[in-house]
Amino acid sequence: MLSTRNVDSVTVKEALEPLPGGPNITPSAQVSIVVIAFNDAGHVGDAVRSALAQGNPGETVTEVIAVNDASTDGTGAALDALARDEPRLRVLHRERNSGGCGTPRNDGLRAATGRFVMFLDSDDVLPPGAARALLAAALEHDAPVAAGACVRRELPAHRDIPWQPALYREPAVHDSAETSPQLVRDTLCVNKLYARAFLDEHAITFPEGRFTYEDFVFTARVLAADPRIVTIPDSVYIWHVRRSAAKQSISLDRNDVANWQARIAAHRASVQIFKDAGLKALAHAANTKFLDHDLRMYVRELHTRSADYRAEWWSLARDYLANFDEVDLRAARAPARWLARVVLASPAPRDLDRLTQLAARPGRLLPPYAEADGRPVWSPDLPDVELDAIGTKPTHRLPVTIDAEPSVTGRGVLRLRIHDLYGRLAASEPQSIDIELHRRRDEQRGPVHTASLTRAAPTAPGSTASWTAEVALDLAALVEPDGQGADPEPWDLMAQVSCANGAGFRASLRAQGPGLRRRVLPSRRHLVLLVQPYATTGGALSLRVASGVRSVWRIAARRLRR
Repeated sequence: MLSTRNVDSVTVKEALEPLPGGPNITPSAQVSIVVIAFNDAGHVGDAVRSALAQGNPGETVTEVIAVNDASTDGTGAALDALARDEPRLRVLHRERNSGGCGTPRNDGLRAATGRFVMFLDSDDVLPPGAARALLAAALEHDAPVAAGACVRRELPAHRDIPWQPALYREPAVHDSAETSPQLVRDTLCVNKLYARAFLDEHAITFPEGRFTYEDFVFTARVLAADPRIVTIPDSVYIWHVRRSAAKQSISLDRNDVANWQARIAAHRASVQIFKDAGLKALAHAANTKFLDHDLRMYVRELHTRSADYRAEWWSLARDYLANFDEVDLRAARAPARWLARVVLASPAPRDLDRLTQLAARPGRLLPPYAEADGRPVWSPDLPDVELDAIGTKPTHRLPVTIDAEPSVTGRGVLRLRIHDLYGRLAASEPQSIDIELHRRRDEQRGPVHTASLTRAAPTAPGSTASWTAEVALDLAALVEPDGQGADPEPWDLMAQVSCANGAGFRASLRAQGPGLRRRVLPSRRHLVLLVQPYATTGGALSLRVASGVRSVWRIAARRLRR
């Protein structure tokens, strides 16, 4: 194990000595990039090459340090082979696996010789120019920490989802983390560049050993040291999400309740770091983020888990949420604080369908809609769980439920029903609905279908008003002309509702009815269409569409092989 060197505390401007040149001055090579890997021989080469490609050799990146965490699959050999042809690549081999990501990152940090350091996971990549953009921002603003935009790339669909986009819409300089508490929402360590002198001065390292969500704690330690932080809109990290992989990454493997325990432990440690530093605003912001993001994400998946998992998860969540202050709950967005209050109010799991739908993005509050003393509440038996923002939210922020029952027996038809929400929609008078289709792979927009809405009277005692419509979808238009034999493409559906008073709102569709199954339809344009309406994990309606006889045969062959 390499020992930590003593580094004199210097400013960023002192650490960086720009080379003379034109307007695009190239800083001298200053950055060490630490790549960690365990049993990832198939991807680690791409990660290392993306790090080495950050500028011409000798510019910006002085070295790439790859830490092999005692892999058993050829990862070490692959790294050694790359190092033989690349003098800037140094490979460290651990004799025993650490069980986590913190220890190998610390090993790389101790071995680094650059004035600045970045971190990269073996299954991700850095886009071209990432290190240079971060370094230039740090130099310009004399900031020991520079952060940039990250995208989650869903594979194999190649769908890019921005991570915490509100933080990276435009360049910003944060002189103090305490005055910019929104920074706690970005818990990643990999989309940032750090001055090593700053890390050494404050003894900032990752938790050692088997500690899941180690970046939560590292980021909290960074923010607690209260550095100047510069944020830039440039894309600096591509986070690959491989949900179909044989083995999920540590953070994505949420099938065991131990993952939820680890999430709570990491969040608790982060909040304690802020409290110990006297940064109450950051501790409060971290709790609010836990409700808005972490709690909501796990609740969204709760209906897919076993009864034993749900019971243990609920007990852990209830015990932990009991430590939150009312001010934390009120600062969270309405769906998140409603979810938290239901968990706190009930000793056992309940209303999983309603909770799952409410936790979706965007959230949907399913009927029935109960009241207590004229106040909207979760249910008659939980009158203390008040839906406290229903009366004040603008129409476009309401968690409206739109049921969609697909029927693809002869053509694509959606039967829609919009549920009123404590009279808020009735006051706006919904008139028409546009159904938009978006291809998930690249967000390409398909045809938009418009229908007029008809108000339907309540059908049962206690039910509320609703509006109905029927929309015919042009399914053939969703298939590429040369799409013969291709795998089915997933399309997401969104609704845009226009109201008589000028208000309107967007919402996803709640998948309903017996039509959620695969159908083979005749098509003049493609001979046959293969169509499968299905519900996403959050309960939204999506479609998979493919064309051609070859597509049908390929899918049938896969089913036979299984």
